[in-house]
Amino acid sequence: MIQWIRSLIFIGQMYVAMLVLAIVFTPWAIVQRRGAFVAVHTYCRWVRWTAGWMVGLKSEVRGTPPTGEVLIAAKHQSFFDIILIVSVVPRPKFIMKSILRFAPILGWYALRIGCVPVDRGKRAQAIQQMIDGVKSGAQEPGQLIIYPQGTRVAPGAHLPYKIGPGILYEQTGQACVPAATNVGVFWPRHGILRKPGLAVVEFLPAIEPGKPKKAFMAELEDVVEANSNRLMAEAGFDVDQPGRT
Repeated sequence: MIQWIRSLIFIGQMYVAMLVLAIVFTPWAIVQRRGAFVAVHTYCRWVRWTAGWMVGLKSEVRGTPPTGEVLIAAKHQSFFDIILIVSVVPRPKFIMKSILRFAPILGWYALRIGCVPVDRGKRAQAIQQMIDGVKSGAQEPGQLIIYPQGTRVAPGAHLPYKIGPGILYEQTGQACVPAATNVGVFWPRHGILRKPGLAVVEFLPAIEPGKPKKAFMAELEDVVEANSNRLMAEAGFDVDQPGRT
């Protein structure tokens, strides 16, 4: 019960901090895109710091955060893996659900840093939107982040990987940095409770450009799933790979 109350207070202050930082940084962000990046980095680092002492959720980023123009294909378990990635990547921009454009504060900042909104639904239309959005934002260098499964996936659950990362890998000719995580063990997709422990995002060795799309997708899924399972097991989660549903 005490941990639940601490979690509720932590979540409340997260939204207060988002509002305060938006008020402080928006004038700069309107004038310069750099102001938007400073704002989101400040917010993400704040959330990591407060999670550590308010609910006992420490966090760690392993591997080398990419700084050049690359594609990052990351396991997505909860909002906290977004926080960890953005806190260390210099110019992050996401392939995001189109509806998030209308989220207060978050939507405007997402567009300001160069995120690419995509409508979920008709597959061909979504793919074309993604390609067009990436091409139109090509003049803004940065790290393009995509979640291969398209949504948050609870620890132990399995969803097939979508073709989006393969198309971007092929179209951009950029290297892809896979990223694994265990954050869902401590910070679930839904609900209030945040559990103490060590949440990790790990950047894995890059997959260099030039591989056939099918081979790329197979390698991406293998390395992200295997390393996410390793991190979850390290966190005490019982991962039964053959029985994932």
